[in-house]
This record gives sequence, structure tokens and C-alpha cells, in this order.
Amino acid sequence: MTAAVAVADEAEHGLALPRYEWPHDGLFSSYDHASVRRGHQVYTQVCAACHSLNQIAYRNLVGVAYTEAEAKALAEEVEVRDGPDDTGEMFDRPGKLSDGIPAPYANEEGARFANNGAYPPDLSLMTKARHDGINYVFALLLGYREPPAGVEVPGGMYYNPYFPGGFIAMPKMLVDGGVEYDDGTPATETQMAKDVTTFLAWAAEPEMDDRKLMGAKWIFALSLVAVQAVYYKRWAWSHLKSRKLVVDVVR
Repeated sequence: MTAAVAVADEAEHGLALPRYEWPHDGLFSSYDHASVRRGHQVYTQVCAACHSLNQIAYRNLVGVAYTEAEAKALAEEVEVRDGPDDTGEMFDRPGKLSDGIPAPYANEEGARFANNGAYPPDLSLMTKARHDGINYVFALLLGYREPPAGVEVPGGMYYNPYFPGGFIAMPKMLVDGGVEYDDGTPATETQMAKDVTTFLAWAAEPEMDDRKLMGAKWIFALSLVAVQAVYYKRWAWSHLKSRKLVVDVVR
């Protein structure tokens, strides 16, 4: 009876997410930029076939995962519909740094038609749109398994206990060796899940490193101000706190 209740609760609400220590979680820590670069490779080769990344342009990758020349080369691999030209016609041109990463589908209807009615969500803010988003994405990517006894998976769906309801339209996408990393890192399933999750965390908060650096500068500056304020306060009131009153009583 207890096992049946546990299975039912798992199917309805999903498993509790495991907690991991991410390199960028610390107050003064930054993203693992090598992991961000590898994660972009995983997104490009695995995720981009279905999921868009509407909030990120190629210029955002400069200085984070790629040099300017590398980012330009990536952008130029894509043809962008532009125009109109002087004759009023639309034309195709190579991508530029200012262009956004292209979406796989022109509209939601096309996306649903290609995915049996399921709509692959945009991933730009995925780690912010879900509770404990970073751990959620990581657990979801690695969470595919055989369903418990007695659980029937609907056609076209896959069992993943970390997805609310337990059934997800996205098949298992990560397999060992599915991507060949530029830096030679072994592309295990876990490594790819970690890297693409780090990339999506950066995509949701690309300003985080700058924000933490600015915060550290303000903490340092305000600490100096606090020290000076305490010193001035003690100096300004010292003549009152250290004075000695002598009462001369006249009889």
C-alpha cells in the first residue's frame, strides 16, 4: 500500500530534486566559462533542433564562451532573412554578431505540428522559470528510466519522474559520445547534462558575473566609508565622552 501511494505521488508531483553544488553558486564565484562553451556545443548539436533561445544573440557569446572572431564565424554559418533592399525585395545574408540565435520553427503552430502537438519551450529563461531550475534541468536530462510496475506510458510519451505528471514528450536526448567537445573533454551523458545546464544558467543570467563583481566593489567601497564614519563619529563625540566635570560646591 505504501509503495503504491509513493508511486502515485511520484507520478503526480515528480521526485524531489537532488541538490548539487554548482561552481557559480557562491557569493563571489563566477560561471565555469569552459563549461559554458561546451554547453553551447551541446545546445547547438542536440537541443537547437527543437528549442529556441530567443533572448541570446551571438554577440552575447563574445568574451564568455568564444572570441569575437569565433563568434563571428558561428554567426556567418547561419543565413538570415533580411530586407527590404533598394528594390523592395527581401534577401538572405550571412548572420552577424547582432543577430539572435535562430529559432528552429517559424511559429508555434509549426513547432506543434513537428512534435505531435507538443510545444518545445524557449530555453532562454528555463533555469529561472522552474523552481530550483538548475537542479531541475540537470535532473530532468538524466532522469529517463523505465516506468514502475503498473504505470502505463501513453503513446508518444516517455517516463521521467522529475517531470510533473511523470510523462514528457521529449525523448532521452543525451547519450555518451553524442557530442565531440572542442577541448577534448570526454562527452559522457552526465558531463553533457552538466555543461548544457551551466550554459542555460548563463543564458538566463548573462549579467551575473558583472553583477557579482560590481557587488564586491560596492562592498569594499562601503566598508571603507563605514570605517571612516565610525572614526569620525568617535572623534566628533570624544570631547563629550571623555570630559570630566568638576563640581565646586560653595558652602
